[in-house]
Amino acid sequence: MTNLFTRIKNTITADLHEALDQKDKKNPIALLNQYLRQCEQETEKVRKLLERQYTLKDEFTREYQQAAQLAEKRKYQADVASKAGETELYQFASSEYEQYADRATRLSGSLEQVKGQLADLERKYEEMKHKIKDMHLRRMELMGRENVTRANHQINQVLDANTYSDKSYSKFKEIENYLDRLEQQVNSSFYRNTIDARIAQLEKEMKLEESKSI
Repeated sequence: MTNLFTRIKNTITADLHEALDQKDKKNPIALLNQYLRQCEQETEKVRKLLERQYTLKDEFTREYQQAAQLAEKRKYQADVASKAGETELYQFASSEYEQYADRATRLSGSLEQVKGQLADLERKYEEMKHKIKDMHLRRMELMGRENVTRANHQINQVLDANTYSDKSYSKFKEIENYLDRLEQQVNSSFYRNTIDARIAQLEKEMKLEESKSI
């Protein structure tokens, strides 16, 4: 049953990746965004590793300082015991000194190694941040080019009548014809009203002349 679920999961994942690949081919900006997110996630992982390395360096530093101080302390105590003729105490202090001195030497080497690793991580972390910044700028440039390309394409569609489909062109002609008819109706109504008013004025003037002649 587990193998069946695993095969189903793998099949779905493969189909999803294929769909994403097809989408990315159509939209390179989306692919760049996805790549940027992955790089940012990896950079965040490195940042956390850096924090751990800083903590590790501090721990090694404390352990080294403690071992070095105890080694110095036991060396002094061994000298005092030797001068006092305390053989057993001298042997114990000397043995402690050697253990702490060996530990301090080993910790000193480990501390230098951690410092070197830390410097290398810091350098790579800075490189990653610069790379991400450059990719953000590159994305802005691509988005600008894409916007200009889309805008020019739309402008050319509007300016070039040949790009209109027959349906769109016929729609514009229909609107133009309607406006022409409307203009004719308005003009006709204006002229008709003007003629009626003029005739009425002439009739009034003629009646006035007739009344004067009588």
